[in-house]
Amino acid sequence: MSDAHARIAEIVTGNPVVLFMKGTPLFPQCGFSSRAIAILDHLGVEYASVDVLQDMEVRQGIKAYSDWPTIPQLYVGGEFVGGSDIMMEMFEAGELHQLMADAKVPTAS
Repeated sequence: MSDAHARIAEIVTGNPVVLFMKGTPLFPQCGFSSRAIAILDHLGVEYASVDVLQDMEVRQGIKAYSDWPTIPQLYVGGEFVGGSDIMMEMFEAGELHQLMADAKVPTAS
């Protein structure tokens, strides 16, 4: 297992919700990352984020880790959920809120 893969696995399993994104929650660097943050903020859940622009190994490694070609990528309970389009579809259908509730994700304080 590569160093990047091991770091990604540690992040994914060490956080109830993690978003690999371009930029930060306060300063997203692409529209898709901005939309993903808006969805998570609207749900009011605690989440961790990883700025893939700060580490090229993680930026490429996350694509291999999930077998998903684009960023952002959302993980809940250690499982890959999808990118911003899938997040939006799940949010609109109420499925993302239910996923967070089923995973017992804490609400943001």
